[in-house]
Amino acid sequence: MPVIDLGRSSKTALEPPLLKSRTKIIWKQPARLSRESQAERRRRGTLSLCLALALPLLCVDLYALPWTFHSQPARLLNGAPVLFQVKPPQKLDSLTGKWLGHNLTFSYDLQTKTWFALAGVSFDTKPGKYTLELTAQSATTHSVVQFTHTFAIFRANYPKIKVPLTVEKKFTEPSPEQQTQIAESVKIKQEYLGRVTPDREWNGNFAAPVDAPTSDVFGSQRIFNGVAGREHQGLDYRVPTGTPVAAMNGGTILLARFLYFEGNCVVIDHGQGLLTLYFHLSEIKVKEGDSVKRGQEIGLSGGTGRATGPHLHVAVRWQGTYLDPARLIQLTLPSLTKPVSS
Repeated sequence: MPVIDLGRSSKTALEPPLLKSRTKIIWKQPARLSRESQAERRRRGTLSLCLALALPLLCVDLYALPWTFHSQPARLLNGAPVLFQVKPPQKLDSLTGKWLGHNLTFSYDLQTKTWFALAGVSFDTKPGKYTLELTAQSATTHSVVQFTHTFAIFRANYPKIKVPLTVEKKFTEPSPEQQTQIAESVKIKQEYLGRVTPDREWNGNFAAPVDAPTSDVFGSQRIFNGVAGREHQGLDYRVPTGTPVAAMNGGTILLARFLYFEGNCVVIDHGQGLLTLYFHLSEIKVKEGDSVKRGQEIGLSGGTGRATGPHLHVAVRWQGTYLDPARLIQLTLPSLTKPVSS
C-alpha cells in the first residue's frame, strides 16, 4: 500500500484517481480549519477587549447616574416615623443603610421600582441636618457602592399641656415587695423589647386598633399624684372595658402577659425592630409566638396596671425609640404581594 504524505501532494504514478482525490481533500481541510481558528481567535480577542472596556463603564454608571431619594413625610419631625424611598440608576441585589445610629434593611417594590425602609426619629433628637448612609450591591457588576443623603429634621409642635392623674400609691410609692415585681417587669421588657428580627413582617398601611376617639396624645407631659413624669410615649383611646382591640398590622406576638405598670399587655413584632404595644387590657386573646394579621383581634380593652380608668394605650417602638402612633397611621406605606424583604 502506498504511503500518503499529507504535507505535500503525491505524484506517484501508481496512485489510483480516487486515492488522489482523497489525498487532496485531507491535505486541504487542515489549512481551512486553521484559517477559521485564527479568525475565531481574533473575534474572541475583540469581544474580550470590548468587555474589558465596558466593565469599568458599568461600574461608573452606578456612581455617575442620579439616585432619587424621597421621605414620607417630606418634613421629618422628632418623635415621628419616616418612610425612606430610594430609586437607584440600575438594578441592585441589596440595599442597606444607617440612620441616626440605627441599621436599616431596605425592601424592593417591584411596581414602583424603588427600595424602601421604615425608620424613625427619637423624641429627643434636636433640629438639624442628619445623614442617611446607604450601601448597595449592584446586580450587574456585583460591586459594592456607598452613598449618602442629608435630611433636615424639625421640631414637632407637641402639646404643652400637663395631664394631672391620680393613681394608686403602689404605682408612685411601691412597697419593697412591689419594687421586686417592678424589677421583674423591667427585666422582661429589657429582654424582649430590644430584639430586632431581620425580616419585615408588616405590609401596607397601619390601622387604628379601635374605632374610637383619643383621650391623650403622644408627647404630652404626665403628672402622677403630683410627680412629673416624662412625655407620654403613646396614644390613648377612650373605650369602655371589653372593647375588641385589633392588631395594627401583620406580625408575630412577642409578649402576651401581665406587667406591673402596663397591666395585661400584648406586644406585636412587625420585624426589623418595629413593635406595636397594647396596654391595660382586661383580657388577652393571643399567645406568644402567634402570627397575626392586620385587623385580627388580640384582646379586650380594660383598666389593668397603672390606669386611672378603662382605656386603651397604644405605643409604637422602633429599635428602642418610641414614635407617635398617630403619625404612623397617617403614612401611606407600600403593600407587596410578598411582605418579606426582597
